[in-house]
Amino acid sequence: MMTYTEKLAAIRSQMKEEGVSAYLIPSADPHISEYVPDRYKSIFFASGFTGSAGTLVITEDFAGLWTDARYFVQANEQLEGSGFELVKMKVQHAPEYIEWLAEKFENGGTIAFDAKLISVGLAQLLEQQLKPLNFEFATDRDYLNPIWEGRPSLPMAPAYILGEETTGKATAAKLAELRGALKKHLSDYNLISSLDDLAWLFNLRGSDVKCNPVVLCFALVNQDKAILFIDSDKLNEGDRNQLQEAGVELQPYEAVETALASLPEDSSILVDPKRNCFALFKLLPASVRVVQETNPTTFFKAVKNEVEIANIRKTMVKDGVAVTRFFKWLDENIGKTKVTELSAEEQLLQFRAEQEDFVGPSFDTIAGYKAHGALPHYRATEQSDVELKADGLFLLDSGGQYKTGTSDITRVVSLGNLTEEESIDYTLVLKGTIDGSTARFPKGTRGYQIDAITRKPLWDYARNYGHGTGHGVGFFLNVHEGPHVLNPSPTPIDIELGMISSVEPGVYRPGSHGIRIENLVLTITDEVNDFAVFYTFETLTYALIDTKPVKKELLEQHHIDWLNKYNKTVVEKLGPHLQEDELTWLKEKAKAI
Repeated sequence: MMTYTEKLAAIRSQMKEEGVSAYLIPSADPHISEYVPDRYKSIFFASGFTGSAGTLVITEDFAGLWTDARYFVQANEQLEGSGFELVKMKVQHAPEYIEWLAEKFENGGTIAFDAKLISVGLAQLLEQQLKPLNFEFATDRDYLNPIWEGRPSLPMAPAYILGEETTGKATAAKLAELRGALKKHLSDYNLISSLDDLAWLFNLRGSDVKCNPVVLCFALVNQDKAILFIDSDKLNEGDRNQLQEAGVELQPYEAVETALASLPEDSSILVDPKRNCFALFKLLPASVRVVQETNPTTFFKAVKNEVEIANIRKTMVKDGVAVTRFFKWLDENIGKTKVTELSAEEQLLQFRAEQEDFVGPSFDTIAGYKAHGALPHYRATEQSDVELKADGLFLLDSGGQYKTGTSDITRVVSLGNLTEEESIDYTLVLKGTIDGSTARFPKGTRGYQIDAITRKPLWDYARNYGHGTGHGVGFFLNVHEGPHVLNPSPTPIDIELGMISSVEPGVYRPGSHGIRIENLVLTITDEVNDFAVFYTFETLTYALIDTKPVKKELLEQHHIDWLNKYNKTVVEKLGPHLQEDELTWLKEKAKAI
């Protein structure tokens, strides 16, 4: 097996042979997914970095990983000896390496990448910023495949259709809604590559990507026809018939390329530049008019219907029961039996697996004890696994995929002997969670405004965190769902009724501890008056928030009231589903402060 430095040398050899100045390896697949099938874990193969966001840039004399603050410590550790250096990004998801390339190659050069792994928008940005500086582009280069021995094949896991009693809307109705939007956009066709959009539109679920219940496929929709490009062997006969009854034609996965190249002259197509790869975009005939807009399905999917909301509320009770059983187990075992980060993760999974309709984790569990909690996207391994002792803070960020919804929750608990700094940090993060979760805001408010409200209690004490405050969450779908986000970037997406978001401020002190307290919230109407329609959030997550680390004097009365009411509600919601000893334990921990 080749070492990382040998792989880097092999890539550079191919670059030299073809006169390439820089080679880009993004974290993506042909669907521009955040989480990718094993076949497209290119950054991990080339460098050993396991994070879900980043870009490798390789030149003749430099190899770097551009990634954001969530991964700085992790990347430094994983890149050691690989030949790659960490380049710390200032803005999450920004392609800051473009400016670096422009400065490094003053006289221009050739930039190579695999167009299947680059979004339309990123390819256009590269051309826009670098072409005037005498750069050229080789867009069909895959320098990994020739050196990737035993590269995984595309997954062949079975797929299935969810019923309307779960999704709240049939595929035929969703297609009609999409066709109405295409008329407004003056588009004949819509190319859809993003797997969560496709799962929503066709009420389709599977397991082609770890933790995300999606299926590899594409779709091409017009007013008369909806073609789903999928390996039909993944579906049973009943599901195939159900799709056909909804007016969906099934074609092989690879046939999307021929279909795009054969579009009628002078037709028009809506292409989401963030959610389609450049390789497919390049296949469109020159006579076809392209409308570059966000997929209409992305907006439809983000606003949950009443059936989905009712199912999610039930899911949060099930998930809360599992989380409660876990923390009771942890409380009773610390200092008595050996508990490690990995064994804690396994025990939590076991409690979730006992719940009805549980499918699997919604992401890799982050179980970080003490200093490991300071790594926002830490994943315990056999090498890093440590034992939990009756001392310090334990951070647990986890979630479950249920056929009735998706959960994402972070709790931090005191295992004993907290420092003053740990208690202050915990209390300030809790204040941020409460302020973000109780915000009242006028219709039209955007995520960056909620982000600032949530950060203020931390800013008041000169503390901050490097990740966003929150993200959209899918319905039995991706735990990170667009188009809305709660982060400092000026994303022009309103926070609308029916959207589900996470609220998860944090504080991280490398080498010491990390704190993040996360709930999921639903946007609801609060008040309508002469000034505006005001929205607020309903907290959906039900799990005890530990009061042991709280410094009460740092809280205002409304924070204290919210915390006491929330923990009381947790007892009321979960109580009927708990054993007597579990309920007794929860009531004791949930006592008002």
